[in-house]
Amino acid sequence: MADIIQLLPDHVANQIAAGEVVQRPASVVKELLENAIDAKAETIKLLVKDAGKTLVQVIDDGVGMSVTDARLSFERHATSKIRSAEDLFQLNTKGFRGEALASIAAIAHVELKTKQEQDEVGTAITIEGSEVVAQDIIVTPTGTSIAVKHLFFNIPARRNFLKSNTVETRHIIDEFQRVALAHPSISFVMYHNGSEVFNLPQSNYRQRIVNIFGPKTNEKLVPVNEDTDVLKISGFVGKPEYAKKSRGEQFFFVNHRFIKSAYLNHAITAAFEGLIKDGTHASYFLNLEVNPQTIDINIHPTKTEIKFDDEHTLYAILRASVKHSLGQFNIAPVLDFDRDANLDTPYDYSNKSASTPTIEVDRSFNPFDAEKQSTPPSKTYSSSYSGRKETPTAGWESLYVGMESKGTKSANDFSEMQFESVESTASMFDDSQLSSKQSSYQLQNKYVLSAIKSGMLVIDQHRAHQRILYEEFLEYITGKNTVSQQLLFPLQIQLSKQEHDIVLNLKSDLEHAGFVFQNFENQMVEIIGLPINVPESEVSIILEQLISDVEHEVPDANFSAADLLAKSLSKSLAIKSGQSLTQTEQDHLVNSLFACKDPNVSPTNRPTFITMTVDELDKKFM
Repeated sequence: MADIIQLLPDHVANQIAAGEVVQRPASVVKELLENAIDAKAETIKLLVKDAGKTLVQVIDDGVGMSVTDARLSFERHATSKIRSAEDLFQLNTKGFRGEALASIAAIAHVELKTKQEQDEVGTAITIEGSEVVAQDIIVTPTGTSIAVKHLFFNIPARRNFLKSNTVETRHIIDEFQRVALAHPSISFVMYHNGSEVFNLPQSNYRQRIVNIFGPKTNEKLVPVNEDTDVLKISGFVGKPEYAKKSRGEQFFFVNHRFIKSAYLNHAITAAFEGLIKDGTHASYFLNLEVNPQTIDINIHPTKTEIKFDDEHTLYAILRASVKHSLGQFNIAPVLDFDRDANLDTPYDYSNKSASTPTIEVDRSFNPFDAEKQSTPPSKTYSSSYSGRKETPTAGWESLYVGMESKGTKSANDFSEMQFESVESTASMFDDSQLSSKQSSYQLQNKYVLSAIKSGMLVIDQHRAHQRILYEEFLEYITGKNTVSQQLLFPLQIQLSKQEHDIVLNLKSDLEHAGFVFQNFENQMVEIIGLPINVPESEVSIILEQLISDVEHEVPDANFSAADLLAKSLSKSLAIKSGQSLTQTEQDHLVNSLFACKDPNVSPTNRPTFITMTVDELDKKFM
């Protein structure tokens, strides 16, 4: 029998490895940014076109590469970060596997320009699908510039699996933010389709957070600092009142590397227990520094998962540190909820002894002295009051003297007054015309039951109201002009840069829905009008839900901004499970649902009601 096992060619092996390392354009951004950081760059520029599908370019002012290093960097398992297996437990760099550039070059067109400081000229290399097309000597600044063009050009199936530009851009921004937050001492700039998205100068950690997520973030941060032999913690957590429904602002960095850890996230949740509502998530930006020998980051090519030697100890320290910070800055409530903080003794007075107060008493004062009481007070009145005499007030009867004069009737004489017939009014609502029969019932403040000819109808009130509102908003947005209620005072909402861009792109659709905007500058949204059925207190929650839906939406062929906006608004404003409805509200909900074009499903394609026939109920008793 012939041998059937053979070695794969290098270009095939590189494409297979690329499937693990490069999942989408954001993966390329992450690998190139980390390489620039390892090169000791102080300024890093990221240029993106068409959400990375056309171009991803990273320019840095790092140490650069020699001619030999530039050519060798695109070979598999070629790296300058480690030399032996023991170095895996002393990692102080981002990369160490030597697979990133080889994987990227296997599925894209790559142009590399690099120069070291001591060299007069640099090197330019062009690679297409793992094949070196050109290598030249050029004049270029010190540092490295890598441009990745036409990603997945030789793997059409992978390119077709990419999401819309909005979704892919969001993933790129996420990776950019993670790297920028981990290294506040490095200046970062990002451009997308020629427009500047971020310009982050060198700063401290707090300022870097504010520069990324907006000025309003500064007042939300509570510092966390703890230094132990096992773990050193620094960073910030968000105040409980600013907790969000989404997990967007949750960042763990271990030795300046972003990681994902559900176990450590649970420690933060435990620290905030009792301070935030169910279903909301606190924000945190925490840097954890541990001994590199106690962790293993060689779990996955993305290096976002880490194994710790003693997770239980880290959990306890992290939870205690966050709880301590919340209590230290008077964020967590004390046991005595009625305590007035203004009555606390200041530290400067805690050791001082109390002194007897001095009191002056007028011993000659007699409140029963008639002469002093009858004595007029000193004349301090103005001249306009001089000579004024007080006259006793007449009785209340004098107010009505003369009311019957000049032949007028008394005000209390009702003999000639006519009233509407009581009998005619009552006849309009004769008992024979009213039906006391109740048409619907509410079960557990969640379902509305209604009788039908064949049996019983069970309606999910939340999903049903979503369908009603969805069709209403869709009608407003796509043509019909809605009515807005003007606000007495403008409502100002501070957003981050990417959130501001999302709302700005949806501005026209939001205006058709009934929102009226006055100002869109400096990451501030100023609203002066709202749709009729939108309460002012819910605006920030609605916008937060809308932004989250846009960020995580997976568009299909029928995707449109108007449809997404209608879905998001209906989900935010629909009545919730557990809300009690009156009989009139129940009947209106049922009638409005079956007046919809598609009453069977909610906007997310979930059933809004079920029916149970009499036969099905009979079978339950057999």
